[in-house]
Amino acid sequence: MADTAPLLWLIGAAAVELAPRLEASGYRTASAPLPQGPEEGASPPPAAVILSPSFADRIPDLRRSWGAVPILLGSPRDDVEGRCQALSGGADDLWLTSVGPSDLLTRLRLHLNLQPAPPPPGEAAIVVGDLRVDPQGQTVTRGGRVLALTSREQQLLLLLLRHRPGVVSRERILREIWPEERGAASNVIEVYVRYLRRKLEEGGHARLIHTVRGEGYCLRQAPASSS
Repeated sequence: MADTAPLLWLIGAAAVELAPRLEASGYRTASAPLPQGPEEGASPPPAAVILSPSFADRIPDLRRSWGAVPILLGSPRDDVEGRCQALSGGADDLWLTSVGPSDLLTRLRLHLNLQPAPPPPGEAAIVVGDLRVDPQGQTVTRGGRVLALTSREQQLLLLLLRHRPGVVSRERILREIWPEERGAASNVIEVYVRYLRRKLEEGGHARLIHTVRGEGYCLRQAPASSS
């Protein structure tokens, strides 16, 4: 298989069992023990991580090693509670272990197609107060603490940072980050804003992302005239 094919890192028995089907679909696969730190992660990082259900508690380790690489967590069920558990735990999406590889392949194509374009060469780190985002290295820190953000969380944060202190409308957020949700009565933005706020504000840090009612969201240090 060509070395240019996307590399998928498979972790856990349920994920490794899918290797033949994934390779037949044009992907390269690799499996190994979980990396314990950035120095042990694959270099370059994989295109995505396919994670078995029993390894959900290791998502923070994967984020520290591979940043915003999409992580798809296996789950035996696809309901609101299961999806919320996967997303709040740091996964980008879940795949259903009960229906074979077809569900995983569909979700995988979606996430790889939605990966953001690389930042402009030489784009400097963005600093707002004690928040620092390095678009080149895909790292986010606040108060010196590294934040483990999902790919979509990082895209949302960068979108708000690049347009600060202006307001970014829900329509633009959907268009740029969740085009598959456009036209749907979806609360995906609210869900991800809540997750992102939780991570940014952990440890008592002040709120940076504000809701501007009827308009959208903005990122600024001074309190906005809304929640």
